[in-house]
Amino acid sequence: MENVRDSLDQEACYRAVLTRDPRFDGRFFTCVKSTGIYCRPVCPARTPKRENMRFVASSAAAEEAGFRACLRCRPETAPDMGAWRGTSNTVSRALNLIEAGALDEGDVDALAARLGVGERHLRRLFRQHLGAAPVSVAQTRRVLLAKALIHQTDLPMAEVAMASGFGSVRRFNETFQALYGRPPSALRARAERPWDGGVRLSLPYRPPYEVEAMLAALKANGETVEGGVWRRLLTPATDGAAGEVSARFEAENRLAVTAALDDLKALPGVLARVRRLFDLSADPEAIRRDLSADPLLAPLVKARPGLRLPGVWMDEAADMASDRLEDERLAGRAERWRPWRAYGVLHLREAGIDSAQIMENDDEKDAAKNAA
Repeated sequence: MENVRDSLDQEACYRAVLTRDPRFDGRFFTCVKSTGIYCRPVCPARTPKRENMRFVASSAAAEEAGFRACLRCRPETAPDMGAWRGTSNTVSRALNLIEAGALDEGDVDALAARLGVGERHLRRLFRQHLGAAPVSVAQTRRVLLAKALIHQTDLPMAEVAMASGFGSVRRFNETFQALYGRPPSALRARAERPWDGGVRLSLPYRPPYEVEAMLAALKANGETVEGGVWRRLLTPATDGAAGEVSARFEAENRLAVTAALDDLKALPGVLARVRRLFDLSADPEAIRRDLSADPLLAPLVKARPGLRLPGVWMDEAADMASDRLEDERLAGRAERWRPWRAYGVLHLREAGIDSAQIMENDDEKDAAKNAA
């Protein structure tokens, strides 16, 4: 079976690093053998020699191979995507569950059972698409979320440990000591400040992004949106904690999220739902590339490349949101849009194009071909 590292064009990755091309940020990571550090393609540090570099598709693959995250470019701030996006429904669903904390208390067998696949098959899929085991992906998620909390918030270190999914402060300290050769508190550059009980994080996304269109869609779906700010009350039954979460878009392609929870263990799940609701993990370039193969969609996608798919807070569906098709009249034509069928329908709807008319035109063309 092809390994994800083999599917990456190593020389193309190197050229992207040389130019610090932002289009590749989050698509792969650079492992530097001479330093034991891994970086984003846009890292401002001097580019190492080619023979000292290897490229992997996920931060988990880099950490599993023994590399530690760069403290300068901070891989936890890269857009959330990778080479696996749009390639495996099972991997996508598994990552959503892991991000929500499925492996913080459960094991891989239980995760595989939730997905309806065997444990060995799930491990093979992760190795193929991410170059790392599910437990490594979960560990990396905890570490990178903890780093974001250390850098961006005033949470005490014990609370950072709980909020990022570590089972204990001791495990949290041991993991950071092993990865960075220093305690987690040493990564916080500023002096400790009083914690006011809220968590504020900036979640990255890849531009372009039609902010007003997303906020309008969420409001139409019943979400609370006022003055450019989205809010939701949290409940223990649904979210694992009581409290409130809000979000507003800010500069530099970030969604600023503020969460006030009575149990910080629920934070990973809340952040996962925010990312899904705002479609922060979308890959506009891949969507444009694949949908533009359809002559009907090509001009629509070109005109509005920043359209995103509004999500739902609780989503237990078995297929990827990006590939769901509610209008069965489009089923035949939409096969060409996989795995972005829902985006194709979204562009048609936003352009005011009726699916019935599309199918009638296709039927007429097929009839004309057959008559000829």
